[in-house]
Amino acid sequence: MCGLIGLFSTTGVIQKTQIHSALKSLHHRGPDHSSYWHSKNKKIALGHTRLSIIDLHSGNQPISSANEHLQLIANGEFYDFEKIRADLIHQGYTFKTHSDSEIALHLYAQYGTQCLAHLRGEFAFCLWDEDNQTLFAARDRVGIKPLFYAFYNNTLYLASEIKAIIAAGVPAKWDQESYISRAFQYRDRTLFQGIHQIPPGHFMQATNDQIRITKYWDFNYPKTTCGKTKQEYSSDSTLIKQVRESLLNAVETRLRADVPVAVYLSGGLDSCSILGMAAQLSSQTLNTFTLSFDDEAYDEADIALQMAKKVGANAHVIQVNSDDLADNFASTIWHSETICINSHTVAKYLLSRYVANSGFKVVLTGEGADEIFAGYPFFRLDLLNKNENHSNSHDKAKLFSNNSISAGSLLPSEDVSSDKLSLIQRILSSTPSWLLPQIEIIEKIHTLLSHKISKQYGSINALEQFINHQDINNQLIDIDPVHQSMYLLSKSMLPNYILTLLGDRVEMAHSIEGRVPFLDHKIIEQLIHIPIELKIKNMNEKYILREACKPFITETVYQREKHPFLAPPALFNPQKKLFQLMQDTLRSNHLSSLPFFNHTKVISLLDSVATLNRKEQTTLEPIVMELLSLCILHDEYSMSS
Repeated sequence: MCGLIGLFSTTGVIQKTQIHSALKSLHHRGPDHSSYWHSKNKKIALGHTRLSIIDLHSGNQPISSANEHLQLIANGEFYDFEKIRADLIHQGYTFKTHSDSEIALHLYAQYGTQCLAHLRGEFAFCLWDEDNQTLFAARDRVGIKPLFYAFYNNTLYLASEIKAIIAAGVPAKWDQESYISRAFQYRDRTLFQGIHQIPPGHFMQATNDQIRITKYWDFNYPKTTCGKTKQEYSSDSTLIKQVRESLLNAVETRLRADVPVAVYLSGGLDSCSILGMAAQLSSQTLNTFTLSFDDEAYDEADIALQMAKKVGANAHVIQVNSDDLADNFASTIWHSETICINSHTVAKYLLSRYVANSGFKVVLTGEGADEIFAGYPFFRLDLLNKNENHSNSHDKAKLFSNNSISAGSLLPSEDVSSDKLSLIQRILSSTPSWLLPQIEIIEKIHTLLSHKISKQYGSINALEQFINHQDINNQLIDIDPVHQSMYLLSKSMLPNYILTLLGDRVEMAHSIEGRVPFLDHKIIEQLIHIPIELKIKNMNEKYILREACKPFITETVYQREKHPFLAPPALFNPQKKLFQLMQDTLRSNHLSSLPFFNHTKVISLLDSVATLNRKEQTTLEPIVMELLSLCILHDEYSMSS
């Protein structure tokens, strides 16, 4: 993994100081090498910081074509590159390096923008095409790797992280409408005014005259009128075997590196499956790294250790307490550039630091399995709502009682007013259950807004804006309601929260490359055609994954229900340091300096914490963590309004 910066001025000159400042801000993404290319007319610059994983000695970037008419910088991994490289050499292309990145350069020369159809992996890259005077930039299909852009003072800025765009000269200002409408979570905007993301599965073409963004891939869940039914499969066992083979291939592909590969391990099905498959495929003893919390309800270390023992891995357990979370909260938010709703992202930041200090650069992780195999409890709620029958009330009660720590974040804690859902229900004929706790958060935040902000933005219906920005006819109409829910989550919270706050940002903060086998697009394209009844069977989530990976995991993991990765809420422990950080920050002028809130209302909310029971504190946790995150962002980036 690496850091990218691209600058393209339509009228002026790119200064070297801009390039150097941007690269310096991305040093953590690529501490092994830093370099840049500057066009002769000084209007285009491409900079790169490298974390060397493949071809340690000759893979530095930018990489140019033989005639130097194409210049490339890339972040991420392109898998199966050896075969593609051999094919390109057969077609007459000459390679300067042995790295995986260079194939993108020659694939573009051969196929133009259709090069993306040939790429497999997690990536973001920028390429200058001299002949066509075009800057071409692309992001992987599901948004594993970030790519931000801004157009400011007649210059296009592209970078792996927002901080590089700011370092290169774009001012750090709040995008107030983006925050209130949750566009920074649900769409391609950020909390920073004028700074956007290239959406997952899209590419950009920029010339002197225009900037155009085009979709090249989407999930394409089948219409219920033309999709396969369960009866069309010869048997569950055939399907399970096919999925197992695809998973093994994805894991084996991601074990390819010129440095050792470790595994992030929790007590859940996802990471345990990755470890089990990796152990079978690798000739080396694997190292696993597991977080442990001092609250039994949130700790999975014992189950993870059982799994590590089963495969003979070297297990490392990292103890994390409230002091650790408080001491590293600000640094985590600076790296993440967005808000968190639980300190789990700080814990993941600490985990990555420990792995880096242990001498590793690459880890396999289990992110993405819940989104594509229907693992979250709200997908089971979607299924119950779809199949209304007399047993539903019992099944729903059991679902909520078994997932008490998910209240307020993964499951709703109370009924949501129907007027907030009317447009969604009219369009989809159902309401994705994961949106319900999001509505709760939005409504609670709105009660804290200042009069000025409430008057200006209070009428915004964030979820209506979210739905209105979707490709409704092609991607949502006439597909299974649970698939609708899965699709919408994968287009919003997956890239903008999970893969950011629990993935790329906290890993790359310590120069760790996280690889996510479950989000291999070949697996996704296989799974989207499988009926939901084979993903959730008899209310057992991730049925296909569970059965496909049964040979590789312990019986405890096989039988275990989904347990979300969350840190113990700060509100549980008023004597601990994280609680004190939250109270001290939100009661001070840190919060008053934000443009959003009525400070008196926030203090009143803080005063109520001591009167709440544990369930109510669990529900309130996302709100106070969001407020704390905003304060940290405001201070760390010296944000203006």
